Amino acid sequence: MNPTKIDAIYALVGGAITQKVDGEIVFHDGQTPPTEEAIQAKLSELQADYDSKKYQRDRKLEYPSIQELVVALYDEEDKQAIIEKRNAVKAKYPKPE
Repeated sequence: MNPTKIDAIYALVGGAITQKVDGEIVFHDGQTPPTEEAIQAKLSELQADYDSKKYQRDRKLEYPSIQELVVALYDEEDKQAIIEKRNAVKAKYPKPE
């Protein structure tokens, strides 16, 4: 899920914060609210990090399930099939350089 403004604020100040229905941010641990400029800069940084990991999210959707991996522990043919499936997914969604 794309990072939100509340994610950026939390990354900047930490501690307990909540957002009211009307959008107001409440700081529960006495944090100093960050400037809008700092929030937008952090949001851009978080978005860039999120975008750079798209290949990880794509791979996760196609990797073998936990059940398939458990079966492969006991069956050599299944194990080879799992290895081939993982390699195909990695080739389809290569890690950016």
